[in-house]
Amino acid sequence: MLLKVILMALLTGSLVYCVLAMLGAARYKASGAPLLKVFPPVSVLRPLSGAADNTEENLRSVFTQQYPDFEVLLSVHEASDPAAAVARRVMAEFPAIPSRLLVAGVSPLPNAKVWSLRALLPAARRQHVVMADSDIRWERTCLQVVISELERQDPSSQEKAALVTCPYRAAGGPGFWSRIESLGLNTDFLAGMLTQRFLNGMDFAIGCTIATRQPELSAIGGLEGLQRYLAEDFMMGNLMHARGRRVVLSRSVIEHHIGNDAFLKNWRHRLRWARSTRRSRRWGYVGELFTKPFAISLLLWMAAPGAWGFVLIALFFRACVAWMTAVEILRDPLVERYWWLLPVEDVASFTTWVLGFFGKTIDWRGRKLVVASDGSLEV
Repeated sequence: MLLKVILMALLTGSLVYCVLAMLGAARYKASGAPLLKVFPPVSVLRPLSGAADNTEENLRSVFTQQYPDFEVLLSVHEASDPAAAVARRVMAEFPAIPSRLLVAGVSPLPNAKVWSLRALLPAARRQHVVMADSDIRWERTCLQVVISELERQDPSSQEKAALVTCPYRAAGGPGFWSRIESLGLNTDFLAGMLTQRFLNGMDFAIGCTIATRQPELSAIGGLEGLQRYLAEDFMMGNLMHARGRRVVLSRSVIEHHIGNDAFLKNWRHRLRWARSTRRSRRWGYVGELFTKPFAISLLLWMAAPGAWGFVLIALFFRACVAWMTAVEILRDPLVERYWWLLPVEDVASFTTWVLGFFGKTIDWRGRKLVVASDGSLEV
């Protein structure tokens, strides 16, 4: 009896979360800033590593931006990296856009991405910088939108934003587990962000694309202090928020290519981020249970076989949230086509969440690392 009561309370809380997520989505859709009339010059920093099938097209989306004045700074860890040849080929296509390719060297610390960004930042000639991962693709107006949002003054404080972070639409490969993960990212991940934004504002960032200014980075200790974290993007936004600076969730949606990993590699990837999130944001990780109404309803059904109606209710609320986030905001064709696979993703996500409470080691780029209690990495 006690178990049924607990599960009913959890399911009620989860349905309340779904309502908040939908309210957050509605508020996000109503937001937005007008484009600037005069745009400041920008430095785009983009670390590269390896040459996947979509690397060239992803990089080309940077050079085809409808923006009046920007430079592109690229990096590889070694000159022999296949991404270097791709970068030179794309750079040659756009000689009118200032661009450079730097060899950052092999990172001595776990977070190789931040090591590459540290190599690029001193070469940036602009105060406004936009940092982007290599596996994302921009719409042609991305720079216009994020810089306009960065420069927009808050009506109450008259202060400009310190950082703009972009939501993304995951584009998986043809494999089953890649497709399943994409469904989860495009429904659960954005819903959680919009709920947080609705309730408490943005106190974190996600790293697919981040726009900020060099003085703002210096004020939080620069990139050097972020390299020991696996979720350096989260910490960048969190530290700026802690200083009383404003973090904005952009209206520009980024396309993120997540690869086509088989089951085991995909599972390791999920577990790595689960353990990192638990260490970076402990109570937030516990609260993720309420983002899983279908899994909770299944547990309730197992405890009380006559409660199958609650499973239907949970599926309805889950479908409403998925529609408002993945379809209405992200314009994701995957959810429209494979919506019937969402229950499979929900069970996989719940299982990963449970396993995330156990263990503190992760496999990352072939290295065994320990996630410390503050979310930093230890070799």
